[in-house]
Amino acid sequence: MLQIQNLTITQKKDDRVLVRDLSFVLNDGEKSALIGEEGNGKSTVLRWIAGDPAVEKYAEVRGSINCDNVIGYLSQELNREDGKLPVCVYLENACEIGMKNPKTVRRFLEQLAIEEKLILEQRPMNTLSGGERIKLQILAMLMNNCDLLLLDEPSNDLDLETLHWLESFLNRTDATVLYVSHDEILLERTAEMLIHIEQVRRKTIDRVTVAHVPYRQYIAERERKLEHQAQMSVFEHKQFQKKKDRYLSIYQAVDHAQKVISRDDPSGGRLLKKKMHSVQSLGKRLEKEKESLTRLPETEWAILPKFEETDRIINGKTVLDLFLPILQAGEKCLSENVRLHISGPERVCIIGQNGCGKTTLIKKIADMLLPRKDISVGYVPQNYDDLLNLSETPVEILAPSGEKESVTHARTYLGSMKFTASEMDHAASELSGGQRAKVLLLKLILNRNNVLILDEPTRNFSSLSNPALRKLFASFPGCIIAVTHDRMFLKEVATRVVRLTETGLEPVYLDTNRLIEM
Repeated sequence: MLQIQNLTITQKKDDRVLVRDLSFVLNDGEKSALIGEEGNGKSTVLRWIAGDPAVEKYAEVRGSINCDNVIGYLSQELNREDGKLPVCVYLENACEIGMKNPKTVRRFLEQLAIEEKLILEQRPMNTLSGGERIKLQILAMLMNNCDLLLLDEPSNDLDLETLHWLESFLNRTDATVLYVSHDEILLERTAEMLIHIEQVRRKTIDRVTVAHVPYRQYIAERERKLEHQAQMSVFEHKQFQKKKDRYLSIYQAVDHAQKVISRDDPSGGRLLKKKMHSVQSLGKRLEKEKESLTRLPETEWAILPKFEETDRIINGKTVLDLFLPILQAGEKCLSENVRLHISGPERVCIIGQNGCGKTTLIKKIADMLLPRKDISVGYVPQNYDDLLNLSETPVEILAPSGEKESVTHARTYLGSMKFTASEMDHAASELSGGQRAKVLLLKLILNRNNVLILDEPTRNFSSLSNPALRKLFASFPGCIIAVTHDRMFLKEVATRVVRLTETGLEPVYLDTNRLIEM
């Protein structure tokens, strides 16, 4: 179905190799996932396979591709022009849906769980829910007879119900699929092959692993190998140090004897000289042995700073006391009688169907809390561009004063998040979505906010970063109010879950395992 040989991608701006000599074969109907940390080139691989000419603007690519099939490509974001189009016009442009056999159209609508009235909508594409946009874009691919689907973060912005649908679709479709996703459960349930792109030693060494095993098995086996390698390395280096200590002891003794021996003892001098020659030979052998010792494993696991200096929220302190008779977006009523009381260091997560108004609600909560003086509030919206000046560098964003101490502090924190010195000086517009998310997370930490308002906080972090990110938020000493459909985040971070419906917010009484099943 798809054969890639010796794919090497080099970033033009800093001449950094993202991927080197990647080769793999994707068989008919196989489901494969690209995984790796933020900014490692996963999206670039998909775009190159899809034939996107924009890749040439920022990367030099070598390698060959063999694919005779029709490729469909789903980008992370719907482009701005398509977003302005009415649904019916978008579909006509994308796949000439009006010319297709009605039976075929209905079959795909049923397969994708799309109501027929949606494809006739006059609403712009960018007003639809995330789930509706994803389904319509996949519909256009299938109507164009695409049998190789390249999906870049298809689980972004999907509610729990649509996530369940996506899992089912990936497992049922006859199409071959290569996708990028941060959702560990989606990876675990659908991926048959993994392509792991890594950048180690401060992104100076690139590494690619192709594994034909399920995600959870790959992670478990990888951790075992790394732990075994670390144990071997520690043991071998300890044994080597003992040998070296003995060598140094002998060397120093012979060296001292040579310095104090009398000139009247030429025979003894010759023996010591011969002895020193043997000791020096031993030293050379030890140097060669050192080169063969097992090294400590070089990994790319996420290292996140902690909220160490954040002030704790007092138990019982009212953080939010909200009542909205009507929640509306423009003229549209989304919900009524919305009540939410939050006190003390709670971590409250809001769930609900796509389009029900969660982002509208979280913005209203931010507008209420940001002016407060008795708490320090940090807000990260779903669209990072609402907060970031894309012409500024990460250092400028985190140290706006430009003072030497602040700049040094910012660079230290960025380094802990695996930004290279070059990336610290890139404009935010050149960073990946995950790297922008890391910059905003650091801003929260540096500002010492004790109330965090987060709209889909894990949506742009990799599956490898997310476990560390969840531990970070679970240990946060303040209050968190978040919109999320990340099932592992709900399980490990939330102390309370509420669902937004047309009649307000209702508590969700589900055990953590049931949340994951949804």
